[in-house]
Amino acid sequence: MSVPTPVLLMVRALGSGGTERQMTETARFLDRRRFTPHVCCFVSEGFRRAEIEQAGVPLLTLPVTSFMNSSVFRGARQLAAYIRTHNIRIVHTFDVPMNIFGVLPARLAGASVVLSSQRAHRDLSLPRERFLLRLMDRIADGVVVNCEAMREHVRVDEGIAADRIFVCHNGIDTNTYRPEPVARPASLGAALVIGVVCVLRPEKGLDTLLEGFARVCGMAPNIKLAVVGSGPEEVHLKQLATELGIAANCHFEPATRDVARWLRCMDIFVLPSLSEALSNSLMEAMACGCCPVASRVGGNPELVIPDSNGLLFEPGNAEDLASQLRVLIENKDVRSRFAEASAKRVAKEFTHLAAATRMGEIYETNLRRKTSDNRATLGPS
Repeated sequence: MSVPTPVLLMVRALGSGGTERQMTETARFLDRRRFTPHVCCFVSEGFRRAEIEQAGVPLLTLPVTSFMNSSVFRGARQLAAYIRTHNIRIVHTFDVPMNIFGVLPARLAGASVVLSSQRAHRDLSLPRERFLLRLMDRIADGVVVNCEAMREHVRVDEGIAADRIFVCHNGIDTNTYRPEPVARPASLGAALVIGVVCVLRPEKGLDTLLEGFARVCGMAPNIKLAVVGSGPEEVHLKQLATELGIAANCHFEPATRDVARWLRCMDIFVLPSLSEALSNSLMEAMACGCCPVASRVGGNPELVIPDSNGLLFEPGNAEDLASQLRVLIENKDVRSRFAEASAKRVAKEFTHLAAATRMGEIYETNLRRKTSDNRATLGPS
């Protein structure tokens, strides 16, 4: 029986974001008969650390505090030593900081395969970050993306060859995220709840959600908007709710580990992103039985098929969003049909096991490719 291949998965921190979640799921659910996962980060405190430790995955924390001081060199030396000591054959970086930091040391340390990731549009990165990412694209063996929209972005906008781009859709834990009845908290004691769960950042387009909600909140008694998450936009959004006269109809809940319970409180889930790849939050909402409404950007149209399992609207267009919400508020049967279809689709196509299996296929494809290239370089014996 062959020995499992050691794989090092790298992410900046172990917090609550979608990228951190997908890295953790990959570490937990890679086939242990074929792979031995390790995890590397800069900041080990966070939601995901306990899950990694419970799964028995070794965790390396590098003392890198900034790319602008000597800690980056100490971290690179430690990373290279770890790769050699543990005979790491595959290194996979999952986010922008680790793409920039980890690819070159992994290559110099002799890892057989080095992969980076692109899980969001590069327009969200600073110009200097984008420059460095393009350099790392030349060093890495390939780039893993999480949807077809990202594949096209890095192929067309970043000039990465199609055969070096690998799609692995996000997967979620459908044992945790599934339809179940739940008692709503008193703060959501409403006939109809529209909601979102996300980090409160500008690119999430939450202004559009509040403005769209303001146009429909008078359609029925006790309609509520639940915004679950934390982030730099929180103060602004609360002020906007007051200015729009909807503060009494809005509930802001800080980021929580109990995401599934909050999703089950929502009848309609709205993802109003201005930029998006393949959204974990949208998939989790669909899996929990929410009726989804999403902006027509990135990977959202790959998840939400209009008139089949949800509705789409033009990003940044509050009136278009309100128009879709009106349809769903007025038609409970349509909401129920979309919600059921969405839950079935996620349970069938987007499980964490399916994602980990696909990631394993990507790793093995690149190992075979590298072995073949090395044989070709050496020539006949």
